[in-house]
Amino acid sequence: MSEQPGYTADEMMTIAAARKLRNGAVCFVGIGLPSAAANLARLTHAPDVVLIYESGPIGAKPSVLPLSIGDGELSETADTVVSIPEMFSYWLQGGRIDVGFLGAAQIDRFANINTTVVGDYRKPKTRLPGAGGAPEIAAFSKEVLITLRHNKRAFVQRLDFVTSGGYFDGGDSREKMGLPGRGPTAVITDLGILTPDPVTKELTLSSLHPGVTLQQAVDATGWTLTGAPQIEITPAPTADELQALRDLNSRTARAHAGQVS
Repeated sequence: MSEQPGYTADEMMTIAAARKLRNGAVCFVGIGLPSAAANLARLTHAPDVVLIYESGPIGAKPSVLPLSIGDGELSETADTVVSIPEMFSYWLQGGRIDVGFLGAAQIDRFANINTTVVGDYRKPKTRLPGAGGAPEIAAFSKEVLITLRHNKRAFVQRLDFVTSGGYFDGGDSREKMGLPGRGPTAVITDLGILTPDPVTKELTLSSLHPGVTLQQAVDATGWTLTGAPQIEITPAPTADELQALRDLNSRTARAHAGQVS
C-alpha cells in the first residue's frame, strides 16, 4: 500500500490499534507491533493502562520500545515484577487480564494465528520465533486484539501451523473447547480493521483506513473476504497521535543505536 498524505500505512495501523485499548485496562502485551500500539495508548488517551509483559513486569512504562521481553527497562519501570509461573497461573489463568495484544506471522479467517513455522513443520521454509505465551494469552484473556500487516502471505486460507487459537473452525467451536476468554475481537492491519461475524466468527472487514479501497483489502486476503453491512472509514490520525508515535519511534531508534535519549 502506498503512503497516505501526512502519515504512513504503518502509522495508521499503530494508531488504530492503540485506540482499541481503553484507559485502565490490564493488557498482556506482545513484542513488536502490539507493544508499539500499547505504549502509544499509554502515552495518549490511556495513561492508566496496565501493561504486562511475559517476563513478569506489571505496569511497565518504558520510555522506548523493548526489543524483547527481557529488556531491562520493562522491569526497571514496572510497578512490580512477578515470577513467570505467577504471571501465568495467578494473573492470566486467574482471569485478571482484560486484553491480550498479539502479533502474528499468519492468520486465517477464524482468527487462528501462526508464529511457529512457514511451510511443513518438519522441513519448514521459515522457522518463526514460536509460541511463547501466546497460546495461553489467546485462551485466557477476556478479549484478544491482533495486529499485523495485510497481505496474502499473512492472511491465508489455511495456516501452516496453528500456534494460538482464535475461533478454531468457527461458529461455537471455541465455546465447545471450554476456553474462558471471548477470543479475538478485532484484527487491525495497515489496510483496515476486521472483526468476527457474530454467528460464523469469520473475520469480516468492518473498517477501511483512509485512502484504502475494498478491492485492495480483498486482493490482499487469501480467502474470500466479505465486508460488514456498513463498512466504516477509520478516522485519520490526529496531530497529537502522530507526534506521540513519532517521538516514541525516534527515542527508540536512538536508544537501540546506543545513544542516550
